[in-house]
Amino acid sequence: MASVVVQTRLDIPMSDDQLKANTPSIPLRKPYGSMDLISTKTPPHHGRHSKDTKWWVVLNLAFQSIGIVYGDIGTSPLYVYSSTFSNGIKHKDDVLGVLSLVFYTLTLLPMIKYVFIVLRATDNGEGGTFALYSLICRYAKVSLIPNQQAEDRQVSNYTLELPSKRLKLASVLKSSLEKSKFAKLFLLLITMLGTSMVIGDSILTPSISVLSAVGGVKEATSALTQDMIAGISIVILVFLFMIQRFGTSKVGYTFAPILSLWFILIGGIGFYNIIKHDTTVLKAINPIYIVEYFIRNKKDAWVSLGGVVLCTTGGEALFADVGHFSVRSIQVSMCSMVYPALILAYTGQSAYLRQHPDSASDAFFKSVPGPMYWPMFVVSILASVIASQAMISGTFSVVHQSLSLGCFPRVKVVHTSANHEGQVYIPEINYFLMLACVGVTSGFKTTVKIGNAYGIAVVFVMTLTSALLVLIMIMIWKTNIFLIILYVVTIGFVELMYLSSALYKFTLGGYLPLAFSAFLMTVMYVWNNVYRRKYHYELDHMISPARLTEIFTNKNMSRIPGLAMFYSELVQGIPPIFEHYVSNVPALHSIIVFVSMKSLHVNKVPAEERYFFRRVEPRTLFAFQCAVRYGYNDVREVAFEETLITRLKEFIQEETWMQIQTLSIGGKMTESGRESDREIEHNEISKAKQAKEEKLREIMEQEIEQVEKAWEEVGIVHLIGQNEVIASKESNVMKRILVDYAYNLLRRNLRQSEAVFDIPHKRMLKVGMTYQL
Repeated sequence: MASVVVQTRLDIPMSDDQLKANTPSIPLRKPYGSMDLISTKTPPHHGRHSKDTKWWVVLNLAFQSIGIVYGDIGTSPLYVYSSTFSNGIKHKDDVLGVLSLVFYTLTLLPMIKYVFIVLRATDNGEGGTFALYSLICRYAKVSLIPNQQAEDRQVSNYTLELPSKRLKLASVLKSSLEKSKFAKLFLLLITMLGTSMVIGDSILTPSISVLSAVGGVKEATSALTQDMIAGISIVILVFLFMIQRFGTSKVGYTFAPILSLWFILIGGIGFYNIIKHDTTVLKAINPIYIVEYFIRNKKDAWVSLGGVVLCTTGGEALFADVGHFSVRSIQVSMCSMVYPALILAYTGQSAYLRQHPDSASDAFFKSVPGPMYWPMFVVSILASVIASQAMISGTFSVVHQSLSLGCFPRVKVVHTSANHEGQVYIPEINYFLMLACVGVTSGFKTTVKIGNAYGIAVVFVMTLTSALLVLIMIMIWKTNIFLIILYVVTIGFVELMYLSSALYKFTLGGYLPLAFSAFLMTVMYVWNNVYRRKYHYELDHMISPARLTEIFTNKNMSRIPGLAMFYSELVQGIPPIFEHYVSNVPALHSIIVFVSMKSLHVNKVPAEERYFFRRVEPRTLFAFQCAVRYGYNDVREVAFEETLITRLKEFIQEETWMQIQTLSIGGKMTESGRESDREIEHNEISKAKQAKEEKLREIMEQEIEQVEKAWEEVGIVHLIGQNEVIASKESNVMKRILVDYAYNLLRRNLRQSEAVFDIPHKRMLKVGMTYQL
């Protein structure tokens, strides 16, 4: 009886020379399969992530990172004080209180939290919300889709286990998460929330940055009204989004000198203002001024925290973009240039405001010395565009990660760089962001109102990152419990204080990021929920071994030349699409491969470990299962068919030589068990073993020849499911709304499988079937 079995894999050391000696007639590359998967060799580090990276390489990366990572946080001096003092400065010492808040907030959150703590939680060099979630999913079985395979843990990037004596708390938390379906769903939801907040941030960053920079022209002329400034900003924003399709994430590298100049200018002007206006402002380093500020202003001081927290914008981008550089280069650039320049800029503005308290609404440009006004105006425009570009590019990357893990509807992903895999462009997201930015800019028109919305997006993402980080500290790092408590009490408390203040401004514009996030989370949850239901449906309706035997032994079923690839989500078992096909077409191709595109919770899967084959037994069926495993940052191969055929031939070779090695071991065991008869039976055993080996080689050569013939002469036929998804009759009202209306609305208006996987239409066949979920 036919059945689907896992290919037996033995850990037998075998060199390439031995393999070549055994197969003189077949050219072999290094065999693909278990020997690659079980290898304990550590993958080589890339130059930019190597621990032995030379100091000049670090400095070069640090310089480049300025153009990518710090545009957002670097342009925050344009609008922080105008948002904080939205009702003016009531007391001269309020400036010292706010400066002290800014100093300690910048030190505690971007510097200590992100640069020295969060950057340790990268996933093989990649950062961001989904990277944290992937780390947790790899350590604990909290994924809601049961497509994990034991072989996944043999991927070189997968290992996480760190030696530690603090195992009790980690094991208790891990066990609790794995047993609780609510905890698994909650983890997924907060990851989706963090992702949607990052997307919301990328809507507000271009709006507030460009509007703040363009608004500086009011210092030169009063002829421009606020409506005209908003109109100019919209033109710049539209231009920025229209050039995204050219792969403009490269501007970060190209214009790193501009942002370096920006930091030098704001730091230098800040130092000038301190010397010229009020050197006593330096005493704000004393936190007593924070206490006095709150005593003096009470509720108004708490409300103003929503403006102060804008000085930390871009902290999450610092973590999300670390994959383009290295942890050390980020730390060097932050400590050597960005942090000192920001502290000088805010201190200089405070010194100016101490002497000119009526200038709070436009503190940045009013504090610029006259001869430097126009250079600063031009550089601020360029810096705001670069900051916006970095956030837009980051959003494309985040959506790409979400898409890979089944948490976002299918959209077209265009890879804009042959040298940098992480640089992508997503047309649908680009136009959505453009319309949203134009709407926000034309609707609010002022940075104060946008700042009210911006604060919520910034603090929400930071708080969610801290929540996931605490789980990682406990389960993976196994950090001392007292250090975890210290982190929660200090950084966690500060973030919650800022969040409460930002939420207070809900009716003043704070509702905007929450509305964006609610919309995006609804889209993500609907898609992921039905995606999981479809997977379970295929799992419940996969074809049994008995039914598979019946199909292949049916006399009316003919085998025709060629190779057919059936696509499904199942990584094990025969999917229901196969039976739907044979019930309508009484013919099967001579070679059948059941393909599943599977995303692992790692950033990248090495190319040599990407394709995992199993044979569908018996061998005469000539059918295989192939799980094509990608990381959430991987690029799908252009020559997918050719690569799959090559890997299939390598699998057939390896499978054969594993069987030959098994025969050799079996022969030695037989000989050792019959020592008294060894001399008599030795020749007979050797001849029988040699005959079996020759038969296996012959079968292997025939199969490889048949694969090559099917590929070169006949071609491949791709069979994908054109699925109609409906709720079952016994479903409740909410499930019917989710499946029949929400999901199908998304599916009809977004790209189909063949468009996403780039399947050739001439060799594609759709198999219609209905899923009753």
